[in-house]
Amino acid sequence: MSADREPVERDAAGKALAAWFAARGWTPARFQREVWRRYARGESGLIHTPTGSGKTLAAIGGPLIEALRRQRAAQRAASASTSRRRAANPRRLAVLWITPLRALAMDTLRALRAPIDELGLDWQVALRTGDAGARDKRLARNGRVDVLVTTPESLALLLSYPEAAENFAHLRAVVVDEWHELVGNKRGVLLQLGLARLRALSPVLRLWGLSATLGNLEEARDVLLPHAPHGAIVSSPLPRAVAVETLLPDAGERFVWAGHLGLGQLPRVVERIFAARTSLLFTNTRAQAELWHQALSVVWPEDPSTLALHHGSLDASLRADAEQGLRDGRIRCVVATSSLDLGVDYPTVDQVFQIGSPKGIARLQQRAGRSRHRPGESGHVICVPTHALELVEYAAARIALGRGDIEPRPPPTLCEDVLAQHCVTLALGGGFSADALFAEVRGTHAYAALDAGRWQAVLDFIVRGGQALEAYPDHHRVVRDDDGMYRVHDRRIALRHRLSIGTITSDGSVSVKLLRGARLGSIEESFVGRLRPGDRFQFAGRMLELFRLEDMTAFVKIAKGAGGDVPQWQGGRMPLSNRLAHEAEALFGLARDGAPRVPELSAIARLLALQRRLSDLPAPGRLLVECIRARDGEHVFVYPFAGRLVHEGLAALCALRLGRSRKNSFRYAANDYGFMLSPADPVALDVDAVRAMLAPAHLLDDLREGMNLGELSRRQFREIARIAGLLVPSLPGGAPKSMRAVQASSGLIFDVLRRFDPDHVLLAQAEREVLEVQLDLQRIEAALDDCARRTIALHAPSGFTPLSFPLWTDGFRGRLSTEDWQARVRRAAAQLEKRHAR
Repeated sequence: MSADREPVERDAAGKALAAWFAARGWTPARFQREVWRRYARGESGLIHTPTGSGKTLAAIGGPLIEALRRQRAAQRAASASTSRRRAANPRRLAVLWITPLRALAMDTLRALRAPIDELGLDWQVALRTGDAGARDKRLARNGRVDVLVTTPESLALLLSYPEAAENFAHLRAVVVDEWHELVGNKRGVLLQLGLARLRALSPVLRLWGLSATLGNLEEARDVLLPHAPHGAIVSSPLPRAVAVETLLPDAGERFVWAGHLGLGQLPRVVERIFAARTSLLFTNTRAQAELWHQALSVVWPEDPSTLALHHGSLDASLRADAEQGLRDGRIRCVVATSSLDLGVDYPTVDQVFQIGSPKGIARLQQRAGRSRHRPGESGHVICVPTHALELVEYAAARIALGRGDIEPRPPPTLCEDVLAQHCVTLALGGGFSADALFAEVRGTHAYAALDAGRWQAVLDFIVRGGQALEAYPDHHRVVRDDDGMYRVHDRRIALRHRLSIGTITSDGSVSVKLLRGARLGSIEESFVGRLRPGDRFQFAGRMLELFRLEDMTAFVKIAKGAGGDVPQWQGGRMPLSNRLAHEAEALFGLARDGAPRVPELSAIARLLALQRRLSDLPAPGRLLVECIRARDGEHVFVYPFAGRLVHEGLAALCALRLGRSRKNSFRYAANDYGFMLSPADPVALDVDAVRAMLAPAHLLDDLREGMNLGELSRRQFREIARIAGLLVPSLPGGAPKSMRAVQASSGLIFDVLRRFDPDHVLLAQAEREVLEVQLDLQRIEAALDDCARRTIALHAPSGFTPLSFPLWTDGFRGRLSTEDWQARVRRAAAQLEKRHAR
């Protein structure tokens, strides 16, 4: 028997699984067999294969074979026993499946139950997420299930109960699904700590990660498996093909320049939707999803129930109904955000639409993989541009995907707020020894560099709040008992901590509920706070009228007609990835050197020609700078192609440096291609002045002076304080706290710490995260080094160019009234259109 057929066909258990595959017309893939062999040998690893290739069955196959063998052995032992009475064998958690999304958890639950039930395995499968029912939550807490599907936050919650040690002691396998969505953020850090605790409770467990889109594969493996250096990476030799198609404008058609949602493409999209059986239409934001759903519903020719909406702010029942409609084929189209773009298996979906730039290569690949999720079929994504320059980004993403070039997900380290939360969790879950936990925590990738001083500072924080907060009992959460163990004794503190477990932070949310009906979901307090009774807004695919706002609940009724606002959520401006930005710049460079055979560039050839005629086209190795005098003053546009977040930091840096030689005031704006500086008094710029304002030297000192790091740290501290437990949540039955109250509390604590405990561990973290996360200091340094090596192409166009116009509109959006801003934009766009027509 060949080695790659083991252990599938080696014994009765393996043959049973092979027969289950054969009954569906499938044959186990080579990578699946390899995972099963490695699992049988006690190994851990990372499965990195395309979407739809069978990662779920690869991960669960080993535990299934092992369980079948155990079950058959137990049956033989029972039949050989002469005793008719046998002690009951209580269920014990054997497999823990961790997923980042609730929608994915529900889909995984169904995918796991099929082989378990049909193989006759005596296993009970349960779900433990925010959407789980009371029965599943009770079974999960008591450990009376064999397989549990959960999220990182729910795992942390389970670890906070004293029975956690007993419940996880017999754990044999942990699977982390969609690892690429966790490795680069604090949710992944929280999970690393949880996995370290599980390894301590059950040293024999095997850990497997699943991923389809990773650019830093070996690093991601090492983050997941710090206890298993050089753990296995199992890949499929044949990547799944993905067809990337762009909806191009017709010959002679004028495309908008910037600032639109793509609704001008509605007729084309509707035509393509009804040319297929089922479609997923992805947007980048929840507000855009609401608007596209509203627009589609106006022209929808079928039963309205065949069109659905899905995003994370909707109530679980609404999301579940849309998901079930995809499974049974009764829904033709679902408008969704990232709430449906991870690992969800809907074989009925024939095509995927991406509205607007995906902003990342991995994101486009992930969403494309949701289509034709059937064995042997390739994915298909239709890209719908919202303005002309997005065509370049689509072409760049398609070319990068063809090379297999995916963005890396760098993992964060030394997040003291997450560590403090985890320590309180374990103090609730039976207590911990400081020395033992220190060693356990240092065994993770995130805290491998944690020193004794920082560890002691975290312990001081959870015990007494630190030096400045010692006088406040609410911050005395953990007690060091006489036996040296750290525990929580106050039931109120225990309840508050469990209510706030997790690292997902957002603006304060207000529940939306029909006056005579169900809950629809939640919107951010900053939006609903501007509404008055009688005002209308679009949410959950409905036009609603606010009736009253009471106890953080917006009571609404269905309204007729159109014209209401759409809620805006934080995080709505998604930055272009560094890799995709460089790929887009390279395409501009190709267009500059000739006429590349790229359909998207051919579609906007006249626009590119206009940019070159008025100024120049960007290109690698050249830094395009435009100085434009307009009616509203002078504007300087710089195009490093480093992404919006980096450009915001560069704009502030350059404004500071230009203002040193001569006092001046600057307004600035940034997008993914570059930034704009608008001085109150004109500045004289030549090539040497441009190089001086972009010099890499003294970067950190200048950022500290020009960016008001104190205020930025204050804002970042709010998120850190929530995660670390400094901001006390409202208890059930009490009056809920508004976002304004939360902001005031965090600001007060920040000021107290700055004055009386300036070395507090969380203050240092806040400034570090401002530099590393908000400003992305490392990428700013890289961008300045890159600019220093480039040739400066300095131009003075007679008016706005296709590249400068979007930046100018962003700069005026916040300064003028809505009417003035729109009028100015329309007039400038008309002038640019006239030039484009020449």
